[in-house]
Amino acid sequence: MFVRLLKLTLSLTLITLGFVSLSSAQNPVLKIGFVGVTSGPAAAWGISNQRSMETRAAWLNELGGVTIGDTTYDIEIVSFDDQKDPKRAIAGMEKMAQEGIHYVVGPNVDDGAAAVRPVAEAQGIMYFPYAFPKALYTAPASNAVLGMIASYQSGPPIYKYLMDNEGVSSVAFIAANESDPLSQRDNGVEAANALGLDIVSENVTYQVDTTDFVPVLTPVIRTNPDLLVLSGVSPANAPQLIRSARELGFEGIISTETAHDARVLQEGAGDLANGFISVGGASTPEIASDAMKEFVQRYTEMFGEYNDESNTKVYALEYILETLKANPAAIDDVNEFQKTMDTFEAPNPFMKGDAKLSYVGMTSFGQKRQVSVPMVINVYQDGQFETLFVGTVD
Repeated sequence: MFVRLLKLTLSLTLITLGFVSLSSAQNPVLKIGFVGVTSGPAAAWGISNQRSMETRAAWLNELGGVTIGDTTYDIEIVSFDDQKDPKRAIAGMEKMAQEGIHYVVGPNVDDGAAAVRPVAEAQGIMYFPYAFPKALYTAPASNAVLGMIASYQSGPPIYKYLMDNEGVSSVAFIAANESDPLSQRDNGVEAANALGLDIVSENVTYQVDTTDFVPVLTPVIRTNPDLLVLSGVSPANAPQLIRSARELGFEGIISTETAHDARVLQEGAGDLANGFISVGGASTPEIASDAMKEFVQRYTEMFGEYNDESNTKVYALEYILETLKANPAAIDDVNEFQKTMDTFEAPNPFMKGDAKLSYVGMTSFGQKRQVSVPMVINVYQDGQFETLFVGTVD
C-alpha cells in the first residue's frame, strides 16, 4: 500500500512538473536582434553586446519570462556578426526584418549604423547602435537610439578633468584612417580647442592592420604632448599603440573616448597600460545594485570572463523591454515605441537608490534618442579598471 501511494505521489509530482515545463515552453517568443561586430580587431565591442543580451535574456526567461500587456514572452536573442562591414550590417538588418524583428541592438561602428538606417526605417525597426554620428539621432531620423555615451560627450569632461587635476596643457591626437576614428578625432580637436588646449599634433593616421606603430608614433611623440589621445581606437590596436608610445619614451597621459577590455590591455601591454584612461561601463562598485552584481556573476558563469564594458551594454535590452511594457502596442509598431520615449520612465534595476531608466539626448540631438546611463570614466591600473570620475549626459 505504501509503495503504491509513493508511486502515485511521484507520478503526480512528475505530471505537475510536466505541466510547469509545458507552461513555460508554451510562452510565445519575443525575438530581439543583435547586428554587430564579433570578429576581427573590434570584436570585443560586439561580443560584449551579444553576451550581455544573452545573459539578461536567460535570466529573465529563468524567472518565467517578460509580461508585456496580457502576454508573457520568453526572450530570444537573434545575433548576426557584421564583421565591421557596412554591407554585412545591411544584410544583418535585412535578416532581422525577414524574421519579423522590430527591435535590434547595434551596429557598433559609425559606417554600419549609417548603412542600416534605410532598412530600419523602411522595415519598421528601432535599433540601438553604439555609433556617434549625430545625423542618426537628429530629426528627421527617428529610428536609432544611441546606446552609450558619445565621444563628443565624454571627451570634453576628460580633457577638463586632466587640465584641472593633472596640469595638462597640450594634446596630440592619432587616429586610424577610417571614418569612425577620424570623426572622433575631429570631435576631440574641436573640444580641445574650445577648452584652450594647445594641439601639437592632429593629422597623423595609421592603417588598422598596422603591426609596427613606432614609425607612426615617432613624429607625434616628438611634439612632447602632455596628453596623447588615441581617437576611436579599437580594443586590438590600443595595447599596441600604448606599448609603442611607452617604449618610445612617452611619459605623459594616454586616453581615448572608446570603451576597452582590461584583459586585452593586460595581455597586450601589461604594466605599460597603467594610467590609460577610457570610457567605462555604466556602473561602479559604489553605485552597482545587487541586480548588477548578479548580472556580472551570471555573465561570468556563462562565458568564463567578464568585460567591464558590459556594465553599459546590459542596458539596451532592458530599455527595449521596459518601453514595450509601458506601451504594449509598440510590440509590432515602432511608431508607438517612439511616442512613448518622450515620457518614458522606469526603475533602473542596475543602480542603487531610486535611479530611473529614461531617454535623453535633447542637448546633443534635439530629441530623446539616447539611453540614460552614467558616464563612467576609468583608468587602467595593474590588470583592472578603477573609476576616475562619474558624470551624466542630458
